[in-house]
Amino acid sequence: MQEDARSTFVVGDVHGHLDELLAALADAGLVDEETTWSGGDTHLWFLGDFVDRGPDGIGVIDLVMRLAGEAEEAGGRVEALLGNHEILLLGMHRFGDTDVPSDFGPRSFARSWEMNGGQPTDQDAITDEHVEWLTERPAVALVGEHLLMHSDTVEYLVWGGDIDEINEGIRAVLRSDDLVDWWEVWRRLTTRHAFRGPHGAETAGQLLTVLGGERVVHGHSVIADQLGIAPALVDGPYEYADGRALGVDGGVFVGGPCLVVPLPWNPKPAEDEKPS
Repeated sequence: MQEDARSTFVVGDVHGHLDELLAALADAGLVDEETTWSGGDTHLWFLGDFVDRGPDGIGVIDLVMRLAGEAEEAGGRVEALLGNHEILLLGMHRFGDTDVPSDFGPRSFARSWEMNGGQPTDQDAITDEHVEWLTERPAVALVGEHLLMHSDTVEYLVWGGDIDEINEGIRAVLRSDDLVDWWEVWRRLTTRHAFRGPHGAETAGQLLTVLGGERVVHGHSVIADQLGIAPALVDGPYEYADGRALGVDGGVFVGGPCLVVPLPWNPKPAEDEKPS
């Protein structure tokens, strides 16, 4: 999946924080006071993890689905990637506490869902329409020079050597009843930090060579954890790996901001760098 990067914004992990998301979208001029799309022909991408850890994950999904229709009518576009917590939500809905065959102790979607902030209200509210919509979401997208994905991992390559293969490979699993394959999607998309450390830029560059683009843009890993600061001190995305990676998970569920980030990202100059 590839599209023009013109007038594009990305949203990091929301985790059920609907009010914070609406406030951030309004600040970016993308919704009005009635929470109706006001972004015109802007393209808005959500990078996954709508649910768990917060009060209204299904409400977030409903909002995104509604805005997608409103944006299309206005000549814009609202799209969403699958996050690992969408896999967890769907896996819990489909398989519940069925044991996953394993040599490493008891495993089930119910157990992982409970341990990772699963909300009973989300499970109560999920419908067949939600399941169908989520199942058809891509996992990876190329937007201009930006490679969008939820998790900062190279595990996506397990399902294919290009974006279309990856997306169709994961969709095929989610259309199936194979518990082990489902678990592998969940397990692999929980991995993180592939672009950190002394070889992080090289790893990001290798992934970009395979899938395209000049910079990976991802959620999943909270910026405050990456920087070793309090979540409330996060005020924008985190550029790292020699500029080849941009993290946009502000950590809203731990008190950080819900980030709505324009692409390409151009950080504000420091006070002493501003032109006179």
